[in-house]
Amino acid sequence: MYSDIPIWLALAFVAVGLYVLTWSADRFVGGAEAVSRVLGVSPFIIGMVIVGFGTSAPELAVSALSGMAGHSDISFGNAYGSNIFNIAAILGVAVLVSPITVRPVISFAAVPMLLVASVASCMLVCLGGGFSRMDGLLCLALFGVLLPAYYYIDRKGKSNVDVGGIAFPLPVDGRRPYFALVGGLALLVASSHILVWGAVGLARSFGVSELVIGLTVIAAGTSLPELASAIASARRGQNELTLGNIIGSNFFNSLAVVGTSGAIAPFRDVSPLVFMRDLPVMVLLTLSIGIFGFNCRNPRSSGTITRPCGIIWLAAFIVYLIILIRQEMLTA
Repeated sequence: MYSDIPIWLALAFVAVGLYVLTWSADRFVGGAEAVSRVLGVSPFIIGMVIVGFGTSAPELAVSALSGMAGHSDISFGNAYGSNIFNIAAILGVAVLVSPITVRPVISFAAVPMLLVASVASCMLVCLGGGFSRMDGLLCLALFGVLLPAYYYIDRKGKSNVDVGGIAFPLPVDGRRPYFALVGGLALLVASSHILVWGAVGLARSFGVSELVIGLTVIAAGTSLPELASAIASARRGQNELTLGNIIGSNFFNSLAVVGTSGAIAPFRDVSPLVFMRDLPVMVLLTLSIGIFGFNCRNPRSSGTITRPCGIIWLAAFIVYLIILIRQEMLTA
């Protein structure tokens, strides 16, 4: 996984990683916008499949490597901690930048499907007290079933790819958006890896446990591509790209990341704190997306996740971190 490095090198990795991450995020989102126009698909699907899944590549790599090394706490802490960070911190920040419009099909179909994925992953972990190879294969099978369903439901619920009156710019060169998309994604993943390596090095120098490193430093660090692309999308007013990014990333983490890690290296022992603390928080935060985006006055019309909702998410994340640190101190 991440080998020990000197503090000075860890600080350098953090600084370089942050700079490249910020620079590449805007190029990546611009490419995603153009590709959605070229392919004629919804920005939500682009955000979910390309942005969400692509930016979750660090979680997949970290969880798989941790599982093979016998560090199941880091694997689960990384996947579930990333989901918590994605909603409470990333969506919270993105909403503060710009309120997010939520189509009814997302509230009534996309979010419930994500909830099913999250609950299914949780049940497989909780029922056996561990995670077998069969559990991993079941997660991957459910991932293969739900992914096409997302695309079908989105196509049925929206025929026009423009969102909120925003017209995507037509590229001058048909290849340029793909280069921007692939190149931006590669730089996002590479820079996040460098940044996480530096952050883990700093955390280890202060004697932080593996579970807390997985739930905080690695989970937040591997979610930095989502944060960078979400902020860039919010600044451009691309609501569905932002929401698709988070839903796609969490969907990928809950089924593909955990499933692949379990299929490669089954987990025998999982910390009880994952059952009592992290899984309930993840499920409740997933449910909150549908609640905050629901239009109570006219359920058939789009709802809006407003800035107060972002404040609630960020406050919940701060409370979660306080509980996390307190429990770590009591068990140390």
